[in-house]
Amino acid sequence: MAARYFGLVPAAGSSSRFGTDALKQYSLLAGKPMLHHALERLLAAPEVEIAFVVLVPGDTDFRKHDWSAFGERLAPLYCGGATRRESVLNGIVACASLVDTNDWMLVHDAARPCLGRSELRRLIDEAGRDEVGGILAVPVADTLKRADDERRILATEPREGLWRAQTPQMFRHGMLLRALRESVHATDEAAAVEVLGYKPRLVEGSPRNLKVTFQGDLEIAERLLK
Repeated sequence: MAARYFGLVPAAGSSSRFGTDALKQYSLLAGKPMLHHALERLLAAPEVEIAFVVLVPGDTDFRKHDWSAFGERLAPLYCGGATRRESVLNGIVACASLVDTNDWMLVHDAARPCLGRSELRRLIDEAGRDEVGGILAVPVADTLKRADDERRILATEPREGLWRAQTPQMFRHGMLLRALRESVHATDEAAAVEVLGYKPRLVEGSPRNLKVTFQGDLEIAERLLK
C-alpha cells in the first residue's frame, strides 16, 4: 500500500517570548488567526489528508474561531505537552490509530503562516523520495559571531555548510515516534532523527517562510500574506 501524508501542527505553546498575555497562535493576521494561515498553507497540498492540531488540554480559544473551511481535513488533539517535543510526541501517539507507521508526517509550526506552495511541493517531492525524510531549510547568508557573557565577540564562525531549519519537517510516523521517544532534549524533529544515526535531507525553502516569534514579526508576516 502506498504511503499516505498527514500534517501535525503543535499549537500548545505558551507564547512566552511574544510579549502579550494572548496566545500567539490565535493572533489575528489579515483577519484570521495565525494558526488558520499555517493550516491553510499546509493543507494546500492535496496529498495531505488530515492536519492534526495539538492543543493544550485546557485550550478554550480554539473553539472560538471558525475552522469550517477545512472540513474533515482538520482534527484537534487536546494532548499538548510542556515542550514542542512533548507536544509532537503526544500528537504522534494520539493519531496512531489513523496513521500507518510507514505514512509521512509533515510537522509544521503554528507560527509559520507564510509557507509557500512551491516550497511545500518541493519538500513532498524530494523528501518523499528519500529513505529518511527531510526538512525545509535555507542556507545561512549572514556572518555569524560567537559572543561571550558580556556580548563581546569571541570569534567569527564560518557559515559554509550551515542552514537555518524551517518547517514542515517530514518523516515517517514510525521513525518519528521512535526518534522522539529516545531524544528527550531534541529541539526539532530532525534533531531527534539525527540521534538515531540518520541524516535527513535538506530541502531548500524560502526566507518568506518566517517564524513569528516577537510582536514585530506580525507586521512582516501580514505584509507577506498580502
